Amino acid sequence: MKSICVFCGSSMGVRPVYKEAAQTLGKTLASQKFRLVYGGGNVGLMGVVADAALLAGGEVIGVIPEFLAAKEIAHNELTVLHVVGSMHERKTKMADLGDAFIALPGGYGTLEEFCEILTWAQLGLHQKPCGLLNVERYFDPLLRLFDHAVKEEFLKSALRSLVLEASDAQSLLDLFATYQPPIVDKWIGREVRP
Repeated sequence: MKSICVFCGSSMGVRPVYKEAAQTLGKTLASQKFRLVYGGGNVGLMGVVADAALLAGGEVIGVIPEFLAAKEIAHNELTVLHVVGSMHERKTKMADLGDAFIALPGGYGTLEEFCEILTWAQLGLHQKPCGLLNVERYFDPLLRLFDHAVKEEFLKSALRSLVLEASDAQSLLDLFATYQPPIVDKWIGREVRP
């Protein structure tokens, strides 16, 4: 792994611990010589994680669509800033650049980006680790939903292991270092229930 893609909120959230976690993640990635790939903004947790990585001497690559860059929220002090035509292009570019994926707390966009990259892993389009940085148990309701999907047989239990989770950056990176993608012979079936 050389590049870690981080999905996170364009706001700070209500608790100071979210900002602290983003700062720690940025510093940790830089100190371990991981390149940060993220959404290219200078606002919210996005700006915090990028600034922390840059301040620690890290390399930071941003990917932002034109319509957001035009609203002057692009971070202009990055190592590289890719300006793309659409949100779809943004996600594709970030997926190509990242060797692993981390979600910090965030809203719809963060959840959508993480779940899409997770779906791509489920479909076998990549075998890169995907993890939630579960700051102050922010992602507990989502993890319970994933467990519920297994219980209700919408998700195979082996595929549930695609989601790694830790409450601090170093623990999550340690999980990434030993990650082995699950082997599922048949992820979809035509079972008919009586």
